[in-house]
Amino acid sequence: MSVRTYRLQHLPPDMPVHVGLFADVTNAAELRAALLAGRTEFEYAFIDATMIISTVHALAAVYRALQDYLQGRQRSKNVHSEIVYSLNPNNNITESFRRFGIGEDTRSIIAIKVATSASITAESVQEHLDCIIDGTALMFSDENIRGSTDIDRVRKVYGLKGLISDAKLVHTEAELGSSNGELSELEQHVLSAMSLRGAA
Repeated sequence: MSVRTYRLQHLPPDMPVHVGLFADVTNAAELRAALLAGRTEFEYAFIDATMIISTVHALAAVYRALQDYLQGRQRSKNVHSEIVYSLNPNNNITESFRRFGIGEDTRSIIAIKVATSASITAESVQEHLDCIIDGTALMFSDENIRGSTDIDRVRKVYGLKGLISDAKLVHTEAELGSSNGELSELEQHVLSAMSLRGAA
C-alpha cells in the first residue's frame, strides 16, 4: 500500500491524515472538474506535487489547516481546501488554488484525506484513490516528491530568489536528490514564509 498515515502531534489522535502520491497522472482535468462541481466523494486536498519540496512541507500545511479547522478559524469551505490554502505565503485564497492546486495538465499529484470519521481508513482511501486517479501510485516520501519538484517555481512563489544565491540552489532532479543541505535551507525558508502568512 502506497498511502501513508500520519497522526500529527498536538492534534486529536482520532483525526489521522492519509496521504498518497501519484505520478504520470492523465486525468487531472476530470479530477479538477469534480472538485469544482463540489462532488463530496472527491473531497481531498489535491496538490500539484511540483510545488512541494518535502513531506514536511506538505504536512506543515496539514497541521496549520487542522489547527484552524479545529479552532473555527478556517478561511475556505472545508479542511481539505484549507490545506491547499495553508501552503500559500499570502492570504489570497484564489491564488493559493492556482499556485498549489491541480490544473488540467497536472501530472504529479499529492492527495491528502483527513479522517473526519472512523470509516475513513488508509485502506479505504487507497482503494478510492486507485479508482479515481489514472496514474502511478508512489510511496509518499521525500525521495519520490523530489523527483517532480520544480525548484524555480517554488522559489518564485515563496519570494526566495533574493534570499538564497543561485549557486546554492539545486535545479535538476539528479542534484535535487543529493543536495540535502541546500534543500534543508530552502525548506526552512518555505516553512517560515507559510508560518508568517497574515502576521504582517
